[in-house]
Amino acid sequence: MRRDTPGAPGPLITVLGASGFVGSAVVRALARRPVRLRAVARRPCTPPPGPARTTVVRCDLTDRAALADAVAGSDAVVHLLLGDGGWRAAGSEPGAERVNVGVMRDLVEVLRPRPADGAPALVLYGGAASQVGLVPREPLDGSETDRPETPYDRQKLSAEQILKQATAEGRVRGVSLRLPTVFGEGAAPGAVDRGVVSAMARQALAGRTLTLWNDGTVRRDLLHVDDAAAAFTAALDRPDRLIGRHWLIGSGRGEALGDVFRLVAAAVSVRTGRPPVAVVPMPPPAHAPATDFGSVTIDASAFRAATGWCPRVPLAEGVRRTVAALPRQRWDEDG
Repeated sequence: MRRDTPGAPGPLITVLGASGFVGSAVVRALARRPVRLRAVARRPCTPPPGPARTTVVRCDLTDRAALADAVAGSDAVVHLLLGDGGWRAAGSEPGAERVNVGVMRDLVEVLRPRPADGAPALVLYGGAASQVGLVPREPLDGSETDRPETPYDRQKLSAEQILKQATAEGRVRGVSLRLPTVFGEGAAPGAVDRGVVSAMARQALAGRTLTLWNDGTVRRDLLHVDDAAAAFTAALDRPDRLIGRHWLIGSGRGEALGDVFRLVAAAVSVRTGRPPVAVVPMPPPAHAPATDFGSVTIDASAFRAATGWCPRVPLAEGVRRTVAALPRQRWDEDG
């Protein structure tokens, strides 16, 4: 998204969830641009360096009045909120639906066209590739019928549908980017990756065996957080062909989790100088959702053609960077 009027201030881009794992990476990427940047979060966050004129706003976005103040005057809003406890807590955490669905419902109501040109604000939403439910085929390309299996995915789909409806009514210009499994090093203090790659890296750093459900052949499309952030900046630059739809984002590779775990073990071994920890298969727990056992590969060619975006961080480099960024831990002799 660009405004090229000579002498005019840069566009105002507001990031909701700016202290989160993906949100802080998006803020860092936008800080490198000559824009007005508003970083909104409940937790403290420090403005990253760069030419952007950055303002930090701390507030509870489930408060409708606070949300309205936070997004006032925005040319674009990047919605990256996630309820407490992450995706696994969506069905048990009382406030999860209010964050995952209610904030979007309020957002499309409180946004107002900019007085300068009367254009509806652009809203970029961080959706999830898992909204489709059990993967009907590989690769996913975004044309599949959504049949979400988990409370989290149902909530994400509900928010996306609210955004699409508001776009159809001309109240906002909405775009949903459905992300795969995102991993990597945090872009700011407290912005922690709680996904499988970092979890296994912490286990390996503590000297613990990495346990793997079944035989490790289940595949995941793993996208480094910097590439995820770049997808949002690409959408901001070229939104017109994207508005009103959801778009799948991914690396285009389905990585077998057994291979990923062994890659993590090797990266930790290089860092610590100790032999790689073992990777051992085990039966999955009874509570594991069916979606955990389906392989996922994503075809993001439609988004790439529309924006010119492409992932640039190879898996091995991303794993190395993830391991290097984790705090040093003692070898756990009892682990």
